[in-house]
Amino acid sequence: MSRKTRGSIWLTISYVLLAVVGVFSVYPALWVLMSSLRTGNSLYSEALIPTSFTFGHYANLFDKYDFAQWYINTLKIAVTTTVIGTILTLLPGYAFSIFRFSGRKTMMSTLMVLGLFPGFMSMIAVFILLNLMNLLNTHFAVILVYAAGAPLFFLFAKSYFDTIPKSLVEAARIDGAGHLNIFFRIVTPLSTPLIVYTALSIFAGSFTDFIFAKLVLRTPEKKTLAVGLFDMINTRQATDFTTFAAGCVLIAVPITFLFILLQRLLTEGLTAGAEKG
Repeated sequence: MSRKTRGSIWLTISYVLLAVVGVFSVYPALWVLMSSLRTGNSLYSEALIPTSFTFGHYANLFDKYDFAQWYINTLKIAVTTTVIGTILTLLPGYAFSIFRFSGRKTMMSTLMVLGLFPGFMSMIAVFILLNLMNLLNTHFAVILVYAAGAPLFFLFAKSYFDTIPKSLVEAARIDGAGHLNIFFRIVTPLSTPLIVYTALSIFAGSFTDFIFAKLVLRTPEKKTLAVGLFDMINTRQATDFTTFAAGCVLIAVPITFLFILLQRLLTEGLTAGAEKG
C-alpha cells in the first residue's frame, strides 16, 4: 500500500469520525429546538421533525410564567459578575506575572489547589455566612459569591501576561507611570483575547449556574432562568415540557450569540493562556 493511499484512508476515517461526533453533538440541540416547536406538551415523539409547528410555547413562557423577570434577573447577575469577576481575575494574574515578592509561589499554589475543588463543597459554609450577613434571597449575594470565586482561575491570565514583553512595563515605569496606569493603559489593550476569554467564561458560568442560585434565591421575583425553568417542571402535575424546551432554546441565545461574535478572539485567548510561563 502506497503512502498516498494510507494517507487517503486515514483522512477518510478522520472525516467519518468527525461526522459522527458532529451528529452526536448537534442532535440533542436540534431535538430540543424541534420539541419547542411541536404541538402538545409531551417531549416524546417518534419523529425528530414534528408534523405541525407552533410558537405557542414561546408565548406561554411570558404569559403563564415570569420568564421575562427571570431573564432580567439572570442578565443582571451575569453581566455584573462578568465585569467584576474579569477585573478580579486579571489583577492577580498581572501581579503574579510582574511582581516578585515573598510567598508568591506559595500563594499561587494555594489558589490553584483551591480552584481544583468543586464549588458545591463550600456551599453550606457560604450559606451560613450569607445568612449571618442577612443576604439570603438577594442578587447581591449571588454576584458576590460568583465574583469572589473568579480569581481562583487566575493562571490563564498570569500565563498570558508572561508573554507580554517586560520591556514595555519597564519603559513605562521609567516615564513615571504608576502600576494602575501601566495595567489599564498599556497591558490591558494588549490583552484583548485574554479579556474576551475570561469574560465569556465567567458570563457563561454565571448565566447557567443552577445549584448555588437554587440554594440562595427563594422567592419567585428573585429567580434566575435556571431556577425558574427547573421549578416549572419540578412538580408531579407539571406537563409543560415543550414550554420548558422553548425556555432552554431562549437561554442558549445570548451565549451562542456572544460565542459566534467573539469566536476568533476566544480561540486566541485560550491557546495563549494555555502556555504556562
